[in-house]
Amino acid sequence: MTEFHREIDVENLWPIIWQEARTAADEFPLLADFYIRNLLDHTCFGEALAYILAEKLADTPEHVNHWQCYLQGVLKKDPAIEQAALKDLLCQLQSNASIKDHYTPVLYFGGYQALQCYRFAHYFWMSDQRPVANFIQGKVVSAFGVDIHPAAKIGAGIFLDHAVGIVIGETAVVEDDVTLFQSVTLGGTGKGEGDRHPKVRKGAFIGSGAVIFGNIEIGEGAKIAGGAVVVKPVAPQTTVAGPLATALNQRVA
Repeated sequence: MTEFHREIDVENLWPIIWQEARTAADEFPLLADFYIRNLLDHTCFGEALAYILAEKLADTPEHVNHWQCYLQGVLKKDPAIEQAALKDLLCQLQSNASIKDHYTPVLYFGGYQALQCYRFAHYFWMSDQRPVANFIQGKVVSAFGVDIHPAAKIGAGIFLDHAVGIVIGETAVVEDDVTLFQSVTLGGTGKGEGDRHPKVRKGAFIGSGAVIFGNIEIGEGAKIAGGAVVVKPVAPQTTVAGPLATALNQRVA
């Protein structure tokens, strides 16, 4: 069975998103203000993303614009954040058959929004603005049920599917093109400090409810079945399943 893959016009992605939002606003007047506020009032993807996240992070409506300006300033200093956000979006659009437009993840998917909030929190953590990073982490837990430590290192093209209950610890590493389903835990060993969380290599897939403990490596392209408990390294291109994470086969087809 072939995997779903959708071709995306990357060069014109923002104009396509804007036009789809315009059409939706015209067709559903009840939602017009929502589309205008989040997409149509903005001139580019980064500006819209900053506003959407600002609404999630602000304590009061009066603070939304302040947060938007703050986040836009970060995007200017570190363009890699917007580039990663676009790669995350493309990952969703290209591989998720349930998405029928180009803007749904940005507006509605908690996993996507939580991941982008983490990217800003990571910037603030690494810039020695840790109170802001911790504030964002707490907001993300409250808003999305996703707990990602700001110090964790996460690549681009990441797919947090459904996302509720995902926990990623302080010293975890998640490389590019990884998929994590709901209730996945990348947890520590219980010791207070040091390198104690998993390293998930490029292209790995971790199913819902899987828990991975300790400073162990999940190899490139490995697949962890839903509900698996993993306490030992998993070789590249290997599938494991069950409470003891037993190998189902040596190499993924």
